[in-house]
Amino acid sequence: MENKQKTYFVSGIGTDVGKTVVSALLVEAMQADYWKPIQAGDLHHSDTDKVRALVANRNSQFHPNAYALKTPASPHYAAELDGVDIELAKISKPNTENSLIIEGAGGLMVPLNSNELILDLVESLSVEVILVMNNYLGSINHSLLTLEVLKQRKIPLKGIIFCGETYAPGENYILSYSGARFLGRVPHLKDLSAETIHKLAEQYKFLKDD
Repeated sequence: MENKQKTYFVSGIGTDVGKTVVSALLVEAMQADYWKPIQAGDLHHSDTDKVRALVANRNSQFHPNAYALKTPASPHYAAELDGVDIELAKISKPNTENSLIIEGAGGLMVPLNSNELILDLVESLSVEVILVMNNYLGSINHSLLTLEVLKQRKIPLKGIIFCGETYAPGENYILSYSGARFLGRVPHLKDLSAETIHKLAEQYKFLKDD
């Protein structure tokens, strides 16, 4: 039987673009496991806690952070404040036979230490990226820069998910210029609940076998 196990790294063009909501949707749609390698700040209400609360299926497992840092800041600085060094060699994918959704911290060029970035983490994990975008002044530039660095590093891109309000001129340009695959859209959710996530997740079940 063909192995349908999938691993996707959810990154964004910046902070607060919808990565955690998208991660919850993908976990629910694929009944996949979830892993956030590096959590900086909000340790009592972490992204893992948020995703767990939004996922209804019973198959998903939630794996512990490789690094759980106290300060809501860039990982390199949060780690410095905690007196630790983030080492890529100590960050390895959880042992699971299930599909896995990995959520990054901020964008791809976020520093982990003095000479390594989230981008280096993605490369070391050998995974496909799902890129989350939302629309704001400057988002076309941020999106195309992010896509360009993935291309330069030869990191595979599964596709793009847009979050929030639609802005067709920007979205169409990004897709046309980059040739990236459009995977879906997540509207602004006034009612963010497990029920809402479950309904929206239907649109992403194709990723289980795609």
